[in-house]
Amino acid sequence: MSASPTLPTTATARGLGQFIDASPSPFHVCATVAAELESAGYTRLFEDQEWSGADLGGTSARCYVIRGGSIIAWEAGESSAFRIVGGHTDSPNLRLKQHPDRSSAGIAMIALEPYGGAWLNSWLDRDLGLSGRLAYRSGDRVAHTLVHVTEPVVRVPQLAIHLSEDRKGVALDPQRHVNGVWGLDDAAPPVLDWVAEYAGIDPDSLLGWELMTHDIAPSAIIGADENLLSAPRLDNQGTCYAGLWALLDAGSSNHTKMLVLFDHEEVGSGSERGAASDFLGSICERIVLARGGSRADFLRSMAASICLSGDMAHATHPNYPERHEPGHRISIGGGPVLKVNQNLRYASDAMGEAVFALACDAAGVPMQRYVHRADLPCGSTIGPITASRTGLATVDVGAPQLAMHSARELMGAADVPMYSAALQAFLTQS
Repeated sequence: MSASPTLPTTATARGLGQFIDASPSPFHVCATVAAELESAGYTRLFEDQEWSGADLGGTSARCYVIRGGSIIAWEAGESSAFRIVGGHTDSPNLRLKQHPDRSSAGIAMIALEPYGGAWLNSWLDRDLGLSGRLAYRSGDRVAHTLVHVTEPVVRVPQLAIHLSEDRKGVALDPQRHVNGVWGLDDAAPPVLDWVAEYAGIDPDSLLGWELMTHDIAPSAIIGADENLLSAPRLDNQGTCYAGLWALLDAGSSNHTKMLVLFDHEEVGSGSERGAASDFLGSICERIVLARGGSRADFLRSMAASICLSGDMAHATHPNYPERHEPGHRISIGGGPVLKVNQNLRYASDAMGEAVFALACDAAGVPMQRYVHRADLPCGSTIGPITASRTGLATVDVGAPQLAMHSARELMGAADVPMYSAALQAFLTQS
């Protein structure tokens, strides 16, 4: 039996599935999070405008800022020290190239490029939609809009087994083998014209785009006992959702509670809105300054703050148990996961471990400890980047899942509320 948190939480597996279905791209994640924040009374601020103490609403401020596919939200406390839950909005997928229209063997194709560490074979033979952001000319300015094509308009077909040289499959070449079927040559419109019209934009006004594919099959609660969640993008929308409700469910505390969700983690975080950018540090500094603090006050605040880097964790695979570190079994439904790596692929140290262990204890949930096999390359998170970029004490955690980086992933339904409850307890620790 899976444990239930003793700390009340709004997060559920079905709620996570609905969140994911509404959020096919990082931009949509930010929009979904922002909608929930607005409903809870949060106010959006803009980086290109001046902030004052009045804008922040004093010590009861509830605000958020969006930068592209990244979002930061916070509730101010009496202290300017921060308790931060971090995560990322992006997931591996197949994205449109700049000249996407192709033709081959009488078939209209979309030229696609893998983003991040996409497990390519999992994208074959799936009905795919398109989503992302469009930039277009509106009078004498540039405007942008989100687009979410829910219809099955793209498919990457597998090679028939009879055409394989040894009937054992084909090693996929990301340049040649993952382009998507769009239609028949004589009937299919140019991809970008079609997407622009779908979004209600004149195709001639389109100036730029960040478009990607997504599996249109809805998330589902599955299993004989309905105790599993099957969904795309659990890595890392599982943390986005759990962190959002941890922030909204958290009670009052002395410090400033913050949720920061970065784009571009899957490709190294090196962008103006990734974890390697100034986004988190600059927002924290502006909060301190707008409340009447000095640069020295900001530096003291950061020294007194801590960031919990949330990303999904590898559960022990039942078909490949030998691929995991012996003695470190991670169970689906077994509770949140502390992630440790001696070579700092994760940022956790002894003090951070203690903080998260206490949070899990306060939430009434078990904690699991993950270590990657020493003879396999270990993935990483925003944790080490955030720690080195800001100097924040940082600990890496997650929720257990299977099939990470596949088009479709799997986690335990009970792990959703347990994960969110642990994050909530972390945010309200004294």
